[in-house]
Amino acid sequence: MRPSRRAVITTATAAAVSATSTASAAQRRRRLRTGFERLAQDGYSLLDGQKVGIVTNPTGITRDARHIVDVMHADTRVDLTAVFGPEHGFRGTAQAGGSEGRHDDPATGLPVYDTYLKSGRALADIFTASGVDTVLFDIQDVGARFYTYIWTLYDCMEAAQLAGKRFVVLDRPNPVTGRAALGPVLHKEFATFVGRQPVSQAHGMTVAELARLFNEEFLTEAVPLETVTMSGWRRSDFYDASGLPWVPPSPNMPTPETALVYSGTCLFEGTNLSEGRGTTRPFELLGAEGVDRRWAAAANELALPGVRFREAYFAPTFSKFQGKTIGGVQVQVHDRAAFDPVRTGIALLVTAKQVWSGFAWRPDNWIDKLTGSTRVRTMIDAGADTDEVVAGWQGDLAAFRRTRRTYLLYR
Repeated sequence: MRPSRRAVITTATAAAVSATSTASAAQRRRRLRTGFERLAQDGYSLLDGQKVGIVTNPTGITRDARHIVDVMHADTRVDLTAVFGPEHGFRGTAQAGGSEGRHDDPATGLPVYDTYLKSGRALADIFTASGVDTVLFDIQDVGARFYTYIWTLYDCMEAAQLAGKRFVVLDRPNPVTGRAALGPVLHKEFATFVGRQPVSQAHGMTVAELARLFNEEFLTEAVPLETVTMSGWRRSDFYDASGLPWVPPSPNMPTPETALVYSGTCLFEGTNLSEGRGTTRPFELLGAEGVDRRWAAAANELALPGVRFREAYFAPTFSKFQGKTIGGVQVQVHDRAAFDPVRTGIALLVTAKQVWSGFAWRPDNWIDKLTGSTRVRTMIDAGADTDEVVAGWQGDLAAFRRTRRTYLLYR
């Protein structure tokens, strides 16, 4: 369902004022309603006569910050019988690479099944054992191919098809807009849980749009799929235009500003530099022992659109360089409409290698899994500059953009 009215966006002289006034003006003109809000408004008629299980996490909340599992459990119009928890768990008690395991939810008494790192027949068997007829999915994504919740979506769709279950996706906003697909496209031989299928690094889609793409382009057999779209969302909207509360989808995604840079700076997970885990600004602070002011200076010389770099020193409380004071940069976005996170991430890799002799890729070449091929790593090692690296993926990206266009649900 497409929103019925076009937003008229005015541009203020100052970028910061423009972002704030645009968001507040958008909120005055229209109110976004999530897929869950629209499902509930309709009295859950889509779920009539169905035993329902839901794949969700702490981001599955209402506008007044109640969890939708608690809301549905208390509503006699829906027969919610199971919850399926992804990475970090349904209630969000686990750190990166962890889950909550099989348990009964203390608040509702509902059985909670652990889906993390399960796929195919093993996950299908969980859906079968749960006794549900319909699997719902409602998780806030952040717009990056390597954010694992979209592959939880993919795996659950595949498993639902194998188990003969119906699948319903409740849509939520892409917090960094749905304006464009950016970055390299995954090559199939590099498929992992941080990228199962050929999708660009920043996909510019909502989870409902991705579900449609997955079902038609990538699943061996399509699952019976229904999507409950949002109303009042525009592709140009950042998260603050939604009027929704932000819940960190994972422990190192504390704010929408983190999501804004994540699709580029998460690439530093593939290096020996800190990506800011263990700080209050993960993915905005980057650094290592021996890095100094030269990195920020080199990055600023590139005059990348919408972003500046501040010389920064910080001591991560966990992860790389735990307890050590290290030097690096803070990524400061001053014009988010002009900002290109993937180009920025590549530029930071290129300049880090130029100014710091200690630069190295992770020994397992994790960077190849994050970027989707060997191309970025080998080009940077060969001395390519930012423009040359970015030019290397344009053919793949153009093809993905053409495919993506078919599955978009909003203007």
